[in-house]
Amino acid sequence: MSDMGEWGKALQGDLLARWPKDENGEPEEPVRLGTVINLNLVDELTVNMLEACGIPCLTLYPGDGSFGKLILGMSGQGTDIYVPKSMAEDAAALCAYQGDYELEN
Repeated sequence: MSDMGEWGKALQGDLLARWPKDENGEPEEPVRLGTVINLNLVDELTVNMLEACGIPCLTLYPGDGSFGKLILGMSGQGTDIYVPKSMAEDAAALCAYQGDYELEN
């Protein structure tokens, strides 16, 4: 993905600096790992687990979820989690190993 403008304000903190780069120095393409429902902070726990294992995560809230996240503190439509393409298999394996929940693909 060469145009980081497509990510909008979703890039927070140092995510861009931690995101793997391709051979041209451009950020690697993000792939959707799945959607996690916000119950019991499962979305936050998933992202924190992946980040702790060295897998940077981009989170987006589908539909009107960003508004819900702002007003209610959670998105009623879940959280879409994106990871670098080269790390997607490892991220899926870590989430499957967790076993307490399922990612909706």
